Amino acid sequence: MKPDYNNVLTEETAKPKLPSRFSVFFEDIYLVYRFILRFFKEAFLPPYEFKEFVRQCYEVGYRSFPLITLTGFITGLVFTKQSRPSLAEFGATSWIPSLVSIAIFRALAPLVTALIAAGKVGSSIGAELASMKVTEQIDAMEVSATKPFKFLVCMRVLATTVSIPILVMYTALVSMLGAFVNVTTNEGTSFKAFFQDAFEPLSFLDINTSLVKSIVFGFTIGMVGCYQGFNSDKGTEGVGKAANSAVVLGMFLVFVEEVVIVQISGFFRT
Repeated sequence: MKPDYNNVLTEETAKPKLPSRFSVFFEDIYLVYRFILRFFKEAFLPPYEFKEFVRQCYEVGYRSFPLITLTGFITGLVFTKQSRPSLAEFGATSWIPSLVSIAIFRALAPLVTALIAAGKVGSSIGAELASMKVTEQIDAMEVSATKPFKFLVCMRVLATTVSIPILVMYTALVSMLGAFVNVTTNEGTSFKAFFQDAFEPLSFLDINTSLVKSIVFGFTIGMVGCYQGFNSDKGTEGVGKAANSAVVLGMFLVFVEEVVIVQISGFFRT
């Protein structure tokens, strides 16, 4: 009996040819690389959208102050309260200001601020740019001889890169105030004595590392939000996916960068 080659050919051609996962992965890496490279090409060239930059700094920074203030104060208060029993067992409650300041400036303040910004700012940027793409506003800007990438992407990324370091320093100070409230309630420590003990173990390396973290976090959050929104799928479903991807991917990259920067700073500390 002769094989039916026609059926074999039709079955083979009917099977969908799925792209390799590796090829899709490297294609995404290439698109991200091109997006970041385009940012550095256009961000520092005229014309400069200074008004839009200030407006984005207002949206990213000033509008985040209430949430940052509450979160930072509670972080310092709770961390101090949870650290007290362990130190009290060794009679070392006098070390609480030093312990809290090291933990806050080295890790908690940049990480907490970045996670809040990824949830609040990253999702807002992703959803806003995705909705503009869905309604074809970005296409209209390109037709009208304007530069939508510079106006929409570069200004938002620069705003997050500048504003989040300021928010990190503010979060650290508010967290220290929360720690002071707990310490002065239990030990009656004065304001001057608390902050003298708190800032004594800190070095310029701690402050510089925290600033480098916050700059990297801010750039990452802004870039991820803009990339997801600027390259979102058309349709209302694409807006939700862009906002969700901006938050999830932004938080994931923040944790990865935290580990890498801690390892590098530890190398310089030894």
